Amino acid sequence: METEVSVRPLEGYRVVELGMWVAAPAAATMMADWGADVIKVEAPAGDPNRYTLKHVGQQVDSEPPFETDNRGKRGIVLDLRAEDGTRALERLLDRADVFVTNLRPGALERLGLDPESLRARHPRLVVGTLTGYGWSGDDRDRAGYDVSAFWARPGIAAMLNPTGEAPPAIRPGLGDRAAAANLVAGVLAALLRRERTGKGTVVDVSLLRSGTYAIGNDLALQNYFGKRGRTRPRTEHESPLYNSYQAGDGRWFWLVGLEGNRHWPGVLKALGREDLGEDERFATGRSRRGHVRELIAVFDEEFAKRPLEGWAARFDAEGVWWAPVQTLAEISADPQAEAIGAFVEQPGMGGAPPLRTVATPVNFWGVDDKPRSGAPVLGEHTGEVLRELDAPTA
Repeated sequence: METEVSVRPLEGYRVVELGMWVAAPAAATMMADWGADVIKVEAPAGDPNRYTLKHVGQQVDSEPPFETDNRGKRGIVLDLRAEDGTRALERLLDRADVFVTNLRPGALERLGLDPESLRARHPRLVVGTLTGYGWSGDDRDRAGYDVSAFWARPGIAAMLNPTGEAPPAIRPGLGDRAAAANLVAGVLAALLRRERTGKGTVVDVSLLRSGTYAIGNDLALQNYFGKRGRTRPRTEHESPLYNSYQAGDGRWFWLVGLEGNRHWPGVLKALGREDLGEDERFATGRSRRGHVRELIAVFDEEFAKRPLEGWAARFDAEGVWWAPVQTLAEISADPQAEAIGAFVEQPGMGGAPPLRTVATPVNFWGVDDKPRSGAPVLGEHTGEVLRELDAPTA
């Protein structure tokens, strides 16, 4: 696919971010990658995500998590407890198209930065808030990280392991980035609405609602039937064709036979076990459902006979849907991930060496969307941005 350098879709828009940790900064980084002029406002102590690895006792010279979620921005320091700080932020918002924040509702209200106050002072501003638990209800000011508001409370963690087992932990930032993408989508819709009406609006995204949406299939069944089938151990999975298995070299993979009767013949051919199709226990989807333990045991025995590379060739030859369970090192070297631009090299922060990191998830054909700059050093652009506020507007 040929690529020509063209205007990024958010060129000409200005975004002011008052965010910390991952969710709001990740949303603002996505908009920076897409061309927006993003100004990151930090307190004098800085975004605590600047010190992620140091928080857990590691002594490092670089903070890749912070750099990943803050590239392409200009960074300024404002003390919003002081009058000159709040005055500077107001002047910034006068010239901004979007304000993005993940401060809690009560904190924004104390600062006079709650959505209603902002709309009164800046009627064209799109206000994007990303909270843990939303703006209403008793828990609106509860601390909401993705492990609590996205993972634990919506039921995701409880559904992943069989009953009685400890719930699995979420990987860092997983729920935050899902919610960040939701926020960006809402902001873009609000900007389109502003084109028609001339008025800004409030985009309200929470980790809790993002989590309930993410597990929507299970919640739909729960709401309809008043219950949800239990999560079974792998050896009792209700759909053996949609299950994980281990090859003879110890590597794991997933069969993805969503349409059982359609995919059943190909799996048998790949296994060289067409005889299983004549076994009355497995001949139909209904009978397979009644004998899942036996069928999974047969599959386990067969798949242990060859390394994954051998199964891959057989699966592909027979049109079997499957995927390897890759390690982080393997996906980092995956040629398909490289082909679609899943990784980018961004400039290092403060003159540090370039950093290879993840790209944001959307690619615009014909647009060079490589990161234009690294994450800002704390307060790096304060003087520059404040001087711009004194310049006349076009």
